[in-house]
Amino acid sequence: MTMDAIEALTNAVIGLAASWLVTWAVLGFSPAASAGITGMFFGLSTVRTFVLRRVFRRIGRGRGC
Repeated sequence: MTMDAIEALTNAVIGLAASWLVTWAVLGFSPAASAGITGMFFGLSTVRTFVLRRVFRRIGRGRGC
């Protein structure tokens, strides 16, 4: 596993834990609801990142980058 992959995985795990904790402790949702909300936003964020990366790669290819 490359350091880039380790960094991305570490960032995702810490982000998931922080999101769940804030959703539970600050917003007052149940632990199960917090997990569902966190999972939903994690999924949306992952899809957004993937789409944006593809768009920018396509733009870069068009400019000869």
